[in-house]
Formats: sequence, structure tokens, C-alpha cells
Amino acid sequence: MISHQELSDRMEIQNILALYCEAIDNRDWEALDDFFTEDAIIDYTATGGLKCTLPEAKTYLDRALQQFNGGQHMIGVPLITFNGDVAKSRTILFNPMIVERENQPHVFFVGAWYVDEFIRTDKGWRIRHRNEECSYFHNLPADFEAQE
Repeated sequence: MISHQELSDRMEIQNILALYCEAIDNRDWEALDDFFTEDAIIDYTATGGLKCTLPEAKTYLDRALQQFNGGQHMIGVPLITFNGDVAKSRTILFNPMIVERENQPHVFFVGAWYVDEFIRTDKGWRIRHRNEECSYFHNLPADFEAQE
């Protein structure tokens, strides 16, 4: 049976994951401070990005996402395991993105997972390490190059 504390922890982690997606889609880079530890390592290399610190990730995301007219980060229910004040999660991501090609919107799709390690802090749960694992790209423009 799941304890009340574990239910609360799961809900907090799920909320962080959902709010992360909202922040990315709204390009609210400062909101990321509420989801990651100050020393977090974020690895976007599987989808063409960087492995970096949180400040570097905010700069990278601002630059890299300028080429897109829109997109949505949609996640599934995370698989979460706990070991004291550390939690690990694996969350499926479906990410349609829109780029302009020949004066027309071109939609392509990214399938990935967020593999995260969370730590309980005095501010609540925070992501200490994020590793993005790529499953597929669909309908990617032939001339597309990820921005680093």
C-alpha cells in the first residue's frame, strides 16, 4: 500500500514534470529554476542538443527554440521509484514541432523519454539530473539541423 507521503511525493514530482513542459512551451526560462537543483546536469544530446548546467540549458533553449513557430511537450504518466530522499523517473514525451519551410508550416514529431533523478530539498523535490533519450523523429525536414 502506498503511504500518504509517497502519494504526496508522486504528485509533486508529476507536477514538476508538467510545469516543466508548460515552461518550455511558453519559453519561460526563469521558471526552470523552480524545477532543477542549482547544480543540475541536463543532457539533451540524444535529440541534437547539449549536455549542460541549468544556466547553460536556459541559454541553449532560448537560442535553439527560436527556429520553431510552435510545439507542444506532452508527457505520459511517469514511472517513479523512491530511495529515501532520491527519486528516479522515466517519462514518455511526445513533442510535435513546427518549422517554416517554403513559406508553409512543417510539422514533425519527436518521441523521447525524460529520465530524471530527483532529490528532496528544503524547497521540495528538484531534478538533479535529466537525461533525454530519443526514440524517434518522424517527418523531420531533410535540411533540418539542430541548433547548439
